[in-house]
Amino acid sequence: MKTGRLRAWLGGALLATSLAVSAADAPPAPGASKTLRYAFLVAETGFDPAQISDVYSRIVTAHVFETLLTYDHLARPYKLRPLTVREMPEIADDFRSFTFHLKPGIYFADDPAFKGQRRELTAQDYVYSIKRIFDPKLKSPHQQLLDDEGFIGLRELREEALKTGRFDYDREVEGLKAIDRYTLRVKLHESRPRHLAIWASRDRFGALAREVVEAYGDKIMEHPVGTGPFVLKEWRRSSRMVLERNPGYREEFYDAEPGAEDAEGQALLARLRGRRLPMIDRVEIAVIEESQPRWLSFQNGEHDLLERLPNEFANLAVPGGQLAPNLKKRGIQKYRVPAADVTLTVFNMENPLVGGYAPEKVALRRAMVLGTDIAREIRLARRDQAIAAQSIVPPGTTGYRADLRTEMGEFDLARAKALLDVYGYVDRDGDGWREQPDGAPLLLELASQSDQQTRQLDELWKKNMDALGLRSVLKTAQWPENLKAVRNGKFMIWRVASSSDTPDGQSTLERIYGPASGKGNLARFRLAALDKVYEELKQLPDGPQRQALFDEATKLFVAYAPYRVHVHRILTDLSYPWVTGYRRPPFWLDWWQYVDIDESQRPVTH
Repeated sequence: MKTGRLRAWLGGALLATSLAVSAADAPPAPGASKTLRYAFLVAETGFDPAQISDVYSRIVTAHVFETLLTYDHLARPYKLRPLTVREMPEIADDFRSFTFHLKPGIYFADDPAFKGQRRELTAQDYVYSIKRIFDPKLKSPHQQLLDDEGFIGLRELREEALKTGRFDYDREVEGLKAIDRYTLRVKLHESRPRHLAIWASRDRFGALAREVVEAYGDKIMEHPVGTGPFVLKEWRRSSRMVLERNPGYREEFYDAEPGAEDAEGQALLARLRGRRLPMIDRVEIAVIEESQPRWLSFQNGEHDLLERLPNEFANLAVPGGQLAPNLKKRGIQKYRVPAADVTLTVFNMENPLVGGYAPEKVALRRAMVLGTDIAREIRLARRDQAIAAQSIVPPGTTGYRADLRTEMGEFDLARAKALLDVYGYVDRDGDGWREQPDGAPLLLELASQSDQQTRQLDELWKKNMDALGLRSVLKTAQWPENLKAVRNGKFMIWRVASSSDTPDGQSTLERIYGPASGKGNLARFRLAALDKVYEELKQLPDGPQRQALFDEATKLFVAYAPYRVHVHRILTDLSYPWVTGYRRPPFWLDWWQYVDIDESQRPVTH
């Protein structure tokens, strides 16, 4: 696809191809079970919403836990709607006060922690769950995001816990209060026009019951108990997860509001409206990090859905962006969308070699930016399934500009070498490798994984560094281990993808917000001027003034280069014809309850 056409495509509505058609939408025969089988390409880390940050763990928690609000599954542009509340909240005091009224009769899934009693969801459960994120002992990666919202009293509660070593969950705070059993009131220090998006992130801010957390203690990552449509039945770490329909889930029915021009959404609504959710009984998830076995598992019919077609097989499966004839013959469906994400090389700003704000340190990072051939990465490693990123803000979010051009989108080897020369990174001993300005050895260390896609990217990265005369080595570990090391600041360089979970681009800017250092801010970047822009962004309504601040944040980001942005990915999912209703959600992670399986179409295996 030509660049101009692709840009126009990204600027328009989400594209997806034809609708899967099955013979019948009727419930299965008694005793039959509808099972969705697919694979994660990265291992999970656990299932406590307050402690996880990786997307694959959060996919699971998004189906187990529930927040007050949710996104309309089919509406584009995106629309919030009630989930565990009776109606949308009462908003007052210029977006500083929000009052939510919960639906009575919503229950947590059965668990021994409840001692045989049904446990109803109450407003206090949301108070407790949000407070947990502020508990210093948990080191929640989401604490900074919620702190930015300015809940009155929660920051002070956390600061006291930092002094005393004890977090007082029973102390009432003005900013997050259960007025009665079913009424929750939120009060913020400042106006937050986009505050409600927080309450649609069920993967991170879903309600937990205090007695469950206290019963399982340090093992809470293994025991997710929520009010959502699915329950965890089996977990073999980094290998297999099985979830089943929550037998006590309340009556919820398929409904949505797709746009009038959204043919795919309208067809899904016409077909599935009124069906009780969830429509499937069981989800079986394997963890297959290598691309070839994941592709073969789908090809062989072992999985119903291939979530994220491996780039290596793009030319086989979707040549020229079109479904291959052999797959079309089998009734396989294609879903192709631009991802609201950005891939990043993270530089540890506290590392003595690549970090820091001195001119020579900035020059080293900018030289690595200019010396990275993104066009080659897109062509060879990503098989043209991506576009070059110009900033950290992803497509489809406020703040993103398709017309933006920055140094992050350039490849200029001569300029990169000149930067290194000017700032004293030269080869003094004639071995072909540059030393640091003070003559000390220079060795770059990239934390990496062992899967095939990463190895291809590693090879390209090393060639780029070799061309600059920068000696480099790889330090390979499993992804969860690398994430832990990065969180603790025990790394030099790492490569990761960052996905937006709201339609607002400011959530991605948390990656460069100083107070989020060591949490969402993986690079540990701190710059007062950028923090000031971030604070101003929170209070402004969407519009030209706010866009100007996004542009200013991008200028500062490019100038200091705490990250090297690479690409925004184009994602292709494939499914068999017995899967009905699939539509990749761009920002939220829950979708299992909206798909159906027609087991009568699945081939019989012996």
